[in-house]
Amino acid sequence: MPELTGAIREAAKKLLDEKKVDVVIGFAPGSLPLRSTPCFVRRPEDAAGLLWNRSCENNLANYLRKRSDKAAVVAKGCDSRAIVELIKENQIDRENLFIIGVPCTGMIDRQKVARKLAGRELLAAEENGDNVILKGRDFSETVPAAELLHDSCLSCRHPNPVIYDLLVGEPLPEKEGVDFSDVNAFEAKSPAERRAYLTEEFSRCIRCYACRQACPMCYCEECFVDCSTPQWIGKSSEAQDNLLFQAVRVFHSAGRCADCGACERACPMGLKLHLLTRKMVKDVQELFGYDAGVNPEEKPALADFKAEDPQPFLIKE
Repeated sequence: MPELTGAIREAAKKLLDEKKVDVVIGFAPGSLPLRSTPCFVRRPEDAAGLLWNRSCENNLANYLRKRSDKAAVVAKGCDSRAIVELIKENQIDRENLFIIGVPCTGMIDRQKVARKLAGRELLAAEENGDNVILKGRDFSETVPAAELLHDSCLSCRHPNPVIYDLLVGEPLPEKEGVDFSDVNAFEAKSPAERRAYLTEEFSRCIRCYACRQACPMCYCEECFVDCSTPQWIGKSSEAQDNLLFQAVRVFHSAGRCADCGACERACPMGLKLHLLTRKMVKDVQELFGYDAGVNPEEKPALADFKAEDPQPFLIKE
């Protein structure tokens, strides 16, 4: 995607040259193939180090809360939806933010790449249109990018930024309909089956809190898991405590989650965290007709009251 990289570099350099912003938050090359890293550019000449490709998976909204300087940020669709929710929660001053919007064709899941290579070491990777060329010591394999994308990207309906000050690249078609097939399959299980599945899945959680740190909506100064009075859960990584942590974390994101998948991407144990967040996204859409981050003018689902909202918990049968 050299044309998008060039447009981002040009925009960043111009913003810094004209002193319209103090910093541009974007992506730079990582240390390994198919990896990029968030970077903070403060000098016009350093804008040449910015890039854009299918490895720019981090949600940069995480670096925007409570900033006192004037910042520009490179934002794909899910980033912009998180930004919208953070603006609604007064965590971001929109007047101090310049958004360089980038239509997103999806980000590559390195775990899928590892499974594709089946133990072969990846030494280099190259994007070629809709394909990715994976290269190693004695192989070169061309794989359709669609086979390597994160599940969150495959289910994404809003690939374009919902708000921006400058859009680089042509807008992409929005997906029609919502694919909650994974959630529907989970809901089809019996209560005992769901509990058994979740208990087994989260028995592997090492409680590193990488999911919490990666989520732009997790910004409490003290998380409930760190409270000692009262102590909500134990400090050891017991399966039931792990499940409670993940359940409460997801409940706290109700009506706020941009469905970006950052939590699952950050998990070193490969837990299916995206299933839980999408279950909550589905419930909020069905109960309140609210899609987090899509409409900047709409009040958050849990900060608004409508007389027609379903309230079965108030009805005594």
